[in-house]
Amino acid sequence: MFNVKDVYSEHNNPIITSYEDSISRILQIVEDIQNTASVSKRPMLEFLHSIAKLVISMCDLEKQLSPEYFYSKSLEKLNEENNGFYKELFPENYQISYANPTFCVEIFGDRYGQLLSYFYCLYKNYLNYIFFHKIFKMEEYNQLFIRVYELVVQSEDVDYDSLKQLITSVQIKDKSIEQYYRYKEMYDKEFAFFANIVENSDLSDYRYLFRAGKYISENELRSAKFLSSYSSDKLNSLAKTIVNGYFRGFERDNKLEHLKNKSTIGLYYKIGLERLYKEIITEFRKEGLETVFLSAYSTKPNKQYDNDHKFDIALYISEEFNDIALSSLESGMKDNLKVLKQYSGILYIENFGEKLFSPERKEEILKLNEDQQKLYQAFNMKIYQQLDEYIPQSETSFCIVAFPVPEIGNDYEAIFEETVNLNMLDSENFEKIQQIMIDVLDQADYVHIKGKDNNKTDFRVKIPNLLDPSKNTNFINSGASVNIPAGEVFTSPSLSGTNGILHVEETYQNGLRYDNLELKFEDGYVTDFSCSNFDSLEDNRKYIEENLFFPHKTLPLGEFAIGTNTIAYMMSKKFGIMNLLPILIYEKTGPHFALGDTCFSRAEDSVKFNQFTQKKFCAVDNEKSILRKTDVNEAYTNKHQDIVLGFDSIDYITAVLQNGDHVDIIRDGRFTLKGTEELNIPLDQKSS
Repeated sequence: MFNVKDVYSEHNNPIITSYEDSISRILQIVEDIQNTASVSKRPMLEFLHSIAKLVISMCDLEKQLSPEYFYSKSLEKLNEENNGFYKELFPENYQISYANPTFCVEIFGDRYGQLLSYFYCLYKNYLNYIFFHKIFKMEEYNQLFIRVYELVVQSEDVDYDSLKQLITSVQIKDKSIEQYYRYKEMYDKEFAFFANIVENSDLSDYRYLFRAGKYISENELRSAKFLSSYSSDKLNSLAKTIVNGYFRGFERDNKLEHLKNKSTIGLYYKIGLERLYKEIITEFRKEGLETVFLSAYSTKPNKQYDNDHKFDIALYISEEFNDIALSSLESGMKDNLKVLKQYSGILYIENFGEKLFSPERKEEILKLNEDQQKLYQAFNMKIYQQLDEYIPQSETSFCIVAFPVPEIGNDYEAIFEETVNLNMLDSENFEKIQQIMIDVLDQADYVHIKGKDNNKTDFRVKIPNLLDPSKNTNFINSGASVNIPAGEVFTSPSLSGTNGILHVEETYQNGLRYDNLELKFEDGYVTDFSCSNFDSLEDNRKYIEENLFFPHKTLPLGEFAIGTNTIAYMMSKKFGIMNLLPILIYEKTGPHFALGDTCFSRAEDSVKFNQFTQKKFCAVDNEKSILRKTDVNEAYTNKHQDIVLGFDSIDYITAVLQNGDHVDIIRDGRFTLKGTEELNIPLDQKSS
């Protein structure tokens, strides 16, 4: 029987006495602060008092936690307790929370405010330690708190640099032990914390939801309740479709030989969908793959909170930090080498339908300066390189599928049902129709995309030269494999010769809204950009730079695709949820353009074939990714942002052939090639 406490006993046991002493000391600090009459230090002491009380409550909860704990309380009591963990972050309370940098700056001033807000959030994240019983980490942060308190009470005026050095000291240190556990938790099938919840819980008793240690909102509760009465046969069929899609990815990318040597598949665990996960685990097990849970996630209590702290690394990023952190990461991977080699790839079930979010722009939040951006970019590049060394993308695959959350509205059940049907559409029929398009596109010199009415798109995408079209192809014919549902053809465009304007009236990228996003391309790179989210042109450009491009100043066009799933398009129109669709479905509803890397990043040398024609796929590289052969640091952006142009915004998509002929693929929002008319049926049914 798996017991999570046993996992960390080697590093927990030696520090138990020190840990207990730290709790006693913090209890004394609470009492000391309550008895302190100092007026000048009152704001700081009240701040520290809040953290101390939080730490004590968390340490007390850690001692109580066990699987039995959750079944000793009512569902209502667990929900109340869970809300208590996150209540401070709820939008209605966040304005006067120390977790809010704006509030902290109002109290402590610039610099101190941002630093102390970051410090406070270290302890808001304590839940990550107590549910896993990582006492050695709790002891470390308890000791940090004590040292900060002592610095404050022993100093007449707390020096900012001294305080910052102390607070960030936990980041600029060797974390090999922490990284060892991190990779073990993610990739070792013996670490069964989340698997136990999914496989061994009574899923009709919704108290199990709280065992993962995440925020449980109405989305998670209603999803679990809805699935509890969902057809078992349909769930099983859906699970088989998803698992089959995962294996088709290996077949599509010619990686089946590598799959023979793998024994695990990674899942990102969306709390509330346990019945579906249970079916998926069973189907993978039948095929010889055990499931590892990479992490668990749920509804965020406040997206503004995450946005406010996304650049907190600005407090401590440096060459020293990069070197120490990367060394720790490498150590953690080396110590888990055997389990990493068994890893075959990832199945990611994402959700859609949460309330739309446009972040408030705040002057008080931390930002990276230009030198720090370079360090951050180098740091992330090295992480990707390290991961690719231990888990080569050339040997692994993935599959992504999406489902709505109840927050999407009153039609949740109907939307869920139609999404299930969408995910189970006949992939082979799509591929047959899409091949007709590819046969034309393979003859193209470039593709001209023109918007209509108020859409300003006027874009020429250069298609790579294709040698021997009888044996080779430039386009992937995408059915329901790595991306479910089926429905797109895509390529890696040549950068040179790709020019023009891409304009979308409304798009969401990583949960953030962009109004009238306009990108100008010259030889494949964005050279100018704007949106209309804010009154100020400067604010709009900063918004794009900080969220769409970051940490880069510009991005290349990594992918050009034409989505063909008009059923998905009309479903979104029917329920009025186009702006809520995840990119996974949204990209199938029209032409789309990805900023950043190609779809074949770090797996370019894996030979790929069109499954429908058996032609070899050739467009694996562009002028940027090919730099991997001379300087890998210049080859990748580690970004891939799909931007979709809806059918209603299209005047035409025309292939301009090598001989100069113009052949329409889409004209006035309808597919025009003979044999593709079936794709127009959903569109025409609505029109009639």
